[in-house]
Amino acid sequence: MKIALIQTNPLIGNFKANCAKINRLARQAREKGCELAIFPELAISGYPPQDLLEHHSFIVAQQQALAELIEQCSGIAVICGAITSNRKSSGKPLHNSALLFNDGKIIFTSRKKLLPTYDVFDESRYFEPGTDSRSVTFQGLKLGITICEDIFNDKDVVSYRLYKLDPLAELCNKDKPELMINIAASPYNLGKPQLRQDIFSRLCAKYSLPLLYVNQVGGQDSILFDGRSLVFNDNGELITAARAFQEDMLIVDSADLYRHPPTATAKITKTNDTADMFTALVMGTRDYMKKCGFSKGIIGLSGGIDSALTAAIAARALGPENVMGVALPSPYSSQGSIDDSKELAENLGIRFEIIPIGNLFDSYRLTLAPLFAGLAEDVTEQNIQARIRGNLLMALANKFNSLLLSTGNKSEMAVGYCTLYGDMSGGLALISDVPKMLVYALARYVNEKEEIIPFNTISKPPSAELAPDQLDQDDLPPYEILDAILKAWLEEQRSLSEIVAMGFERAVVEDVIRRIKRNEYKRKQAPMGLKVTSKAFGIGRRYPTAEQFWETL
Repeated sequence: MKIALIQTNPLIGNFKANCAKINRLARQAREKGCELAIFPELAISGYPPQDLLEHHSFIVAQQQALAELIEQCSGIAVICGAITSNRKSSGKPLHNSALLFNDGKIIFTSRKKLLPTYDVFDESRYFEPGTDSRSVTFQGLKLGITICEDIFNDKDVVSYRLYKLDPLAELCNKDKPELMINIAASPYNLGKPQLRQDIFSRLCAKYSLPLLYVNQVGGQDSILFDGRSLVFNDNGELITAARAFQEDMLIVDSADLYRHPPTATAKITKTNDTADMFTALVMGTRDYMKKCGFSKGIIGLSGGIDSALTAAIAARALGPENVMGVALPSPYSSQGSIDDSKELAENLGIRFEIIPIGNLFDSYRLTLAPLFAGLAEDVTEQNIQARIRGNLLMALANKFNSLLLSTGNKSEMAVGYCTLYGDMSGGLALISDVPKMLVYALARYVNEKEEIIPFNTISKPPSAELAPDQLDQDDLPPYEILDAILKAWLEEQRSLSEIVAMGFERAVVEDVIRRIKRNEYKRKQAPMGLKVTSKAFGIGRRYPTAEQFWETL
């Protein structure tokens, strides 16, 4: 049997467009000789629909679209993720389901059993878990159909099990399928592609079963889905993979999924993490802008590496003709920074404008002089400059129907080295989950074939240029140290003592953690960012702003 694995990029709630795409691609698969087409988790509605699931009209609209799709699809069977109703008298009203339909009829339903409620996931808020584990025979082949998390809880594969139940083991031991199928909406983060491949390879080898894995692709708010649908044979060898970060269709013949005897080692592909992250950020920017109705972006160019990388991503995502870079020099800005910004804009082919803010800064100081009399200039005057810039950039965004793209990185956001209503202004924070050292790696990747980001931008010491001779490292630890501490505390949840035991000075670690806690209020008001690490600020991180816990261990 020829089977099509089709990874799609849905738009949440646009049932008509999502179903039209599914129907069109299923027809293409049929024309290529396929008898079965497989689509991702919740492909009808898009994932995650969040509190739209609490609106009755949303559920009714999905049911109507699904009914029409089932009627329209002909000549090929389809496995597709959809929202279904819980017919029992208790529990959550909905199920996250996988449907197998053919010739106008639903012939099998599998309901997701493990409902993740961690990081970006909140499924138990809306869905009732499924209870039964059954296979279905189609075209003489016994299919075990599961949904995403249901195959990520094997005691022999994962280091720590989040659930007592193992739906895959239950299915394999009870109903013994001949082919595993998993439809998913599994988000991307650094290292996730290799983790998936390792888990799937070991599962296939354990149960001597092939696996067809079909994943959603595209950006949905902060969450990025990388696609990369996978096909493994019954020895755990990777047969083929769909493209990353774009829609794709894989066609396989079920006869090719069974290979004996097993080889010594399973074939696992390696990915370039830096290239992956850059492509993910481009996709996330493009999808967020397009899905929210924006086509143009504006960026404040400081001459520094963060704004340069943001501009490079935006130009790739939107096309250089749709990006405007604006330099807003203050009395403390160097001519070199202005020149670097202009060179970057020319290299990218984006529009470039210069708006000096010196006179506006003088007006602010003059206005505040009676109240500030006798007080020395400090961070207040630095923040005024940043807020003038934010105000002007927002004005340009409003006037030209554009979205302001803010440029702060994760390291700065973590310790509050940013100005609320200043450089934090904007509608999307492209690199707010990218630590500073990875910003440098991404910049070098951009320059891999030719110099796009000026060499001076990459090589010069980072500076906000809001005071004479200012450097980031005057106020912060070196970024290689800061990033390592942030990763240990934020992503790995290590304690203060554990981080100190890694070789860092206790006073430095305490200061970094104190800054993270103190600046929670800023991040709660920051623009939405694109999640590329295992723990981003914003979605997936729930931390109280008013709290006084301090580690004593």
